[in-house]
Formats: sequence, structure tokens, C-alpha cells
Amino acid sequence: MRPVETERSSLYARRAKRAFDITLAVLLLPLIGPIILLLWAITRRDGAPGFFGHQRVGQNGRMFRCWKIRTMVHDAEKRLEECLNNCPEAASEWALYQKLSDDPRVTSMGKFLRRTSLDELPQIWNVLRGDMSFVGPRPVTLQELDRYGPHKSIYLSLRPGITGLWQVDGRTNGCYDERLRMDRAYASKLCFSVDMQLILRTARVVVQPTGR
Repeated sequence: MRPVETERSSLYARRAKRAFDITLAVLLLPLIGPIILLLWAITRRDGAPGFFGHQRVGQNGRMFRCWKIRTMVHDAEKRLEECLNNCPEAASEWALYQKLSDDPRVTSMGKFLRRTSLDELPQIWNVLRGDMSFVGPRPVTLQELDRYGPHKSIYLSLRPGITGLWQVDGRTNGCYDERLRMDRAYASKLCFSVDMQLILRTARVVVQPTGR
């Protein structure tokens, strides 16, 4: 990357990226807001909360609650523990991806939300708050951050994103090492054109959902 390109990318990362996030969120909120409310109402019919918030590590190590439409049963942690204890294949898959292809915790509605990525719509609130960006590394827990090893500083230098390289290219079959590689690659070429490309490609992923 040439010095002028590096300087422009740095300026975008420091200032323009946040302004772009706010502008896009404000423009999208009137369209997304009613959809979020409808999905929340449908999800909470089982008596449990419609939203689910989980602690994630943000920029500079600041913890924040990452919001989603709830896709799991109420006793999700207990079901995960039972599944990992009773199924070695599931335990191996969890260790590699921190996900399960056949997750016993996910509701029928939750499977639809995940396939379409609609469960992540409430994260527009995280973007408005400054917890997240539209594009960046996938938000991780403290336990997952340890797996970054010497590359923690790369993740911590950025706001986590609703979408990003891993969310677009790696979510179907990328192992955790590949996820780290993609985060490093994004950080090295962060600029407006890359963010726009990833946002447009995300729309295609939603149309052709993977469910992972």
C-alpha cells in the first residue's frame, strides 16, 4: 500500500468511519425499527425475553452488551453443557468454531432468524451507541479474545462489526485461525471502499443465507 493510501485509510479509520456509521444507522433505523419490533413480539410469545444481550469485548477492551433477537431456548447454557458432555463430535466442533451446525439450543424461529441474519438487526443500537461499527471484526467474548494471542492488539484497535470479512467469507467453513487471519487482513486494508464492498456483499449473503 502506497503512503498516500495509508494516510487516507488512517484518516478514515480515525474520523470518517464513525461519521459514516452514524449516518447509515440514522438512515436505516426507520426501515429496520418496525422489523425489529415485529420480530421481538413474535419471539417473546414463549414467555421469555424477545431480546438477548451478551457481554462482548469492544474497542480498547471496553466491555459492552451486544444485542440480538433471541434465537435460543430459555435454558440454553444447560442444554449446551449437556450436548458437549454427551457428544464428542459436538465438543470438537465447538472447540474449533465456537458454534454448532446442529445446535440443540436454537428454536425453530431462531433457525430462521440465523439463516437470514435478521437476529443481528438490533445491533444497529450498538452502532448508534458507539459500541460497534457496521464493518469490523466479529465481536468476541473475553474467553475468545485469549485465542488471539499476540494479535489481541489488532482486534482491540477496532470497533467490532455487524458484518466483516469473516461474516461474509468465513462463517460457513472458516475455522478460528482463519477468522484471526481475516481480522488481520481487514485491519491492514481498512478504508471506505473496503467497507462499502463488505456491506454490499453482506446483502448478498442475507439473500443466500448460510445459517452459521
